[in-house]
Amino acid sequence: MKIDVLTLFPEMFSGVFNDSILKRAQERGAVELNTVNFRDFSTNKHKKVDDYPYGGGAGMVMAAQPVVDSIRACKEKNNGKVIFLGPKGKTFNQEMAEELSKEENLIFLCGHYEGIDERAFKEVDMEISLGDFVLTGGEMAAIPVIDSILRLVPGVLNKSESHEDESFSEGLLEYPQYTRPEVFEGESVPSVLLSGHHENIRKWRRLQSLEITKKRRPDLYKDIILTKEDKKLLNSKK
Repeated sequence: MKIDVLTLFPEMFSGVFNDSILKRAQERGAVELNTVNFRDFSTNKHKKVDDYPYGGGAGMVMAAQPVVDSIRACKEKNNGKVIFLGPKGKTFNQEMAEELSKEENLIFLCGHYEGIDERAFKEVDMEISLGDFVLTGGEMAAIPVIDSILRLVPGVLNKSESHEDESFSEGLLEYPQYTRPEVFEGESVPSVLLSGHHENIRKWRRLQSLEITKKRRPDLYKDIILTKEDKKLLNSKK
C-alpha cells in the first residue's frame, strides 16, 4: 500500500513512520509512506498557505490553491481516495480500518488552523473524524488512523504481532494477557493458561472477551450475535 500525507508539518510523522513496525514494513516493501508539504505548492512568494476568513471570525483558513494543487500533484502518482481528517467526518472505527486496508493507495489531507477553504473539498472523497473533540490539526488524527489501517495490510505485521485476536477484530474487546513471572505480588496467572490445553485456553479467552465487552462497552456488546458456544460459556458462569 502507498500512502501520501498532505500536511503543513511533515516532521510530525518522521518518528512514527521511521520506527518500529512501520519502519520494518517499509523496509520489507509492504508499504510506502510519504509526506507532502502544502507550502511546496503555494504560489505566494512567501509560501503562505492561509488567510483571514471572509465574513470575519477568529483564526485563519487554509487557502484552496495550495491544497488543491498538492492533491492534484499527488494524484499523478497515487490514484487512491483522498481522505480529509476533520470533525464533520464519519467516526473512525475498526470496520472502517478493515475496509481501507484493502485499498492499494490512499491520500490523507491534514487540515490546520480553522479548517480549509470549502472550495478545496471538491477534491476530497471521504471525511473521517476521531470523535467529538477538538485537535490542533489533522496530523494528530491521521497518525492513529494510518497506523490502524496499515497493521491490517498483509506483510506489515509478522506472526508474533498478529492483529487477529486484538480488540475490535470481532467486535469484542481483547481478553486479558499475562507473561512471566507466574506470580506477581501474590497474584497468579490463571491456571488455564498454564495448562497447555489449547481448546480450554481458547474458550477461556472467548469468555473473557465477552464478559469484558459486556461490562465495559455495552454499546458494542448489544450488536454481537452470540453463537451457541458463546451462550453456553456465559451460562457456565451463572
